[in-house]
Amino acid sequence: MRICIKVGTSTLTHPSGHLNIRQVEQLCKVLSDLKNAGNEIILISSGAIGMGVGKLGLDGRPKDMPTKQAAAAVGQCELMYIYDKLFSEFNHNVAQVLLTADDVSDPHRSANLRTTLTRLLELGVLPVINENDAVSTDEIGVTTTIGENDTLSAIVARLIQAELLILLSDIDGLYTADPHKDPNAELVQVVPELTPEVWALADGKGSALASGGMATKLKAAEIATANGCDMIITNGKKPAALYAILDGEQVGTRFLKKEEMQ
Repeated sequence: MRICIKVGTSTLTHPSGHLNIRQVEQLCKVLSDLKNAGNEIILISSGAIGMGVGKLGLDGRPKDMPTKQAAAAVGQCELMYIYDKLFSEFNHNVAQVLLTADDVSDPHRSANLRTTLTRLLELGVLPVINENDAVSTDEIGVTTTIGENDTLSAIVARLIQAELLILLSDIDGLYTADPHKDPNAELVQVVPELTPEVWALADGKGSALASGGMATKLKAAEIATANGCDMIITNGKKPAALYAILDGEQVGTRFLKKEEMQ
């Protein structure tokens, strides 16, 4: 099975911005095991800016663009060092792929990207993809940016025709209300279609170091499901849940691809 897995900053780091060692080790162990079982894994990883914040000793996520890009440049080195070290312990090679919006929107560059990713998978490599935040920006109205990795993961899933996209987040899935505020909020297990009522459930943003929220995840679901790929939102603090997902168990919220809706 070809699977894209997106991991958010809140899963990789503590609120301080420093690496959550236990979480990352567990994630790499599970992903390595899934590869050992014959699956093709593509990891879309946030965390560069968050880790850069921790390494530079900043008070929080930078608000000005130059500092944000500097933090990304510093943090990306640390992020890939950690992935290379941990996956190597399980005899898997990783490859860093940093993208801008032009890389996925331009037909020629997009075709080259597909070819590269396909060959990496054929060679048994685990690609680790992130937006090139050192040169991209996330300012509103800037057209050369993807913006956040929920959308990027769906674009990559579409590009390489993944069968499943899994978003590892800081929440168990899509709820009928904000579970932090409403004790009666219920987890939505299956979303057959992205109706206006479903879109209305998206509100707010994740952790202080993150850039996405539920709205960006629904946007990712829209892209993925329209291109024949199921998408699941689940809690990144439980990497072992990936086993249950591949065993066909109900975990988090599953958004059904178009074929399953018919």
